[in-house]
Amino acid sequence: MLSNSSKGFTLIEVMVVVVILSILAVFIVPKIMDKPEQARKTQARQNIRILESSLNMYKLDNFQYPSSDQGLDALVNKPSGTPEPKNWSSEGYIDRLPKDPWGSPYQYLNPGTKGKIDIYSLGPDGVNSDDDIGNWNLE
Repeated sequence: MLSNSSKGFTLIEVMVVVVILSILAVFIVPKIMDKPEQARKTQARQNIRILESSLNMYKLDNFQYPSSDQGLDALVNKPSGTPEPKNWSSEGYIDRLPKDPWGSPYQYLNPGTKGKIDIYSLGPDGVNSDDDIGNWNLE
């Protein structure tokens, strides 16, 4: 026999819980969804620092950076053309060139801005724009 004192949730109680969970989701989900993009940008900054450090080692050995035409590949394979790297490390400077977190190659210019080298990712949109991540804006 069932008594009138059976316990359970009323429809109003269930609806209040659903509304509370929905309100929480409105504030929490956007913050969680933004984290992967922040992680990609952090990874791009780290890769750029590594590439810049490797290019500095290249310069220590060869007294100059590779040209824009020789590109970042000069860190993996001995480049041809000018400037000729007379003391290129037979082991290379990195094992392989990484792709940026969005699947595109990192860009390299010599000379870049202010007469220095530029190493950068085109960012999530893949085109030159304000969201590019480069060695000039790593902070």
